[in-house]
Amino acid sequence: MRPISTKALGASYVCPSCSRCLRYGKRSYATAASATPELFDVVCVGGGPAGLSLLTALRSSPITSSLKLALVEAQDLSKSSSWSLPPDVYSHRASSLTPSSKAFLEHIGAWADLDHSRLQPYQRMQVWDGVSGARISFDWEQSPKISHTTVAYMTENANLLRALLTRLSSLSPIPILDKTSVSSISFGSAPGTSSAPDLSSWPHLTLSNSKIIASRLLVGADGINSSVRSAAAIPSRGWDYDRHGVVATVKLGTNFPLNLPRTAYQRFLPTGPIALLPLPGPYATLVWSTFPSHAAHLKSLSTTDLASIINAAFRLSTVDIAYMHTIPSGQASELDWRLQHTPSLLEGSQIPHSVISIQPDSVASFPLRLRHADAYTASRIALVGDAAHTIHPLAGQGLNMGLSDVEALVHNIEDSVRYGRDIGVGKALERYGADRYAANNRLLGVVDKLHKLYSVGSGPLVGLRSWGLEAVDKVGFIKDFFMKQAAGGAPR
Repeated sequence: MRPISTKALGASYVCPSCSRCLRYGKRSYATAASATPELFDVVCVGGGPAGLSLLTALRSSPITSSLKLALVEAQDLSKSSSWSLPPDVYSHRASSLTPSSKAFLEHIGAWADLDHSRLQPYQRMQVWDGVSGARISFDWEQSPKISHTTVAYMTENANLLRALLTRLSSLSPIPILDKTSVSSISFGSAPGTSSAPDLSSWPHLTLSNSKIIASRLLVGADGINSSVRSAAAIPSRGWDYDRHGVVATVKLGTNFPLNLPRTAYQRFLPTGPIALLPLPGPYATLVWSTFPSHAAHLKSLSTTDLASIINAAFRLSTVDIAYMHTIPSGQASELDWRLQHTPSLLEGSQIPHSVISIQPDSVASFPLRLRHADAYTASRIALVGDAAHTIHPLAGQGLNMGLSDVEALVHNIEDSVRYGRDIGVGKALERYGADRYAANNRLLGVVDKLHKLYSVGSGPLVGLRSWGLEAVDKVGFIKDFFMKQAAGGAPR
């Protein structure tokens, strides 16, 4: 590849011959024979956390800051930029950010733009088997071999999106084509003359506003139904879990201790795990994986009955919980009676504080799936985040996997720019695809097997998994290993 020109198209990375094509319009394209596309070095389709962090990282890096970038996003990003909620109201769309993700966001300058009053670190985890009661406890503050004391930071996805947009707006401006969808993706035709650049391998995007753009590297950050992945003809394989994730924002008991280290709770039930993850103050986010029929039932309950069945799911036997799913209402009185006449399986700090209310309009559900693309790259195309993989939420790693993809891809692009290589050719993308596919495939496999392992409600497998869980709880170095993995490995 010819040396990078700092003069072409406003000191961008677009090569001189391509800029000549722009000036004189000598090139015809298969996408629109009479139209000359605007050329970019990197076009990202998808303005979620993965896409926005990619563009922020590229623009904030001294190595890639002069690349010509663009974002295509179907939604109105002005709503994300101006997002705001009262201090006692939280979105049910919340995620955990590991220390590794925090370090990456700090590196690109976005961490400081988060609203830290809506950010909640937690230092402990309580995880137990809903059938046998076998359990494991993690305490990052008490482990001498863990270099950080926080397992993760809970925050709303909207808080992260706003922070990334704020940081991106403070850097050199890039075209943000929001409220714009991709109509088609194709490739250019061979050059008509010897003096014209060969853009036949460059992806050409026809947008819903009739604009045509072409990119040296096209990044798909456009979710599970990625149009970029489809254009690259990369298959995505996997299966549906026949489970839905029910989410809600809940308020915990009035005697909630605000000055103690915060704890995340997760109980594995045969129908799927239920988790309460801490938000600031007496609030928490619920993630309950269960059968679609149960999810529909939970959403139909009054807030009082829903709070009661959530409390039951952390306290009562699986038989009691199954019965409460069969009654159309009255879970509050049913729980009161059963707590008086049946023993709670765990006590004190081993279970979360009682849910006393559900935030209005915060209850929602979504289907759970596993998907994994056969490859993360094709010629001049790379996939990140949900466009490449979709994981069961029981480990809370979906967002962190996407941010790790972005960090690895940015390092790849930096290396190519540093040594004057074309950032979009297959050789330049090989390392990204190999490294991230292997790492994500391992995590997808582990989480999928955990789901299947804990879906068994009886038989010898229950005893074996309970023995394994308790053994890990007692063997320090194995427990430390799992703690490091849960926190995203060592901070970068």
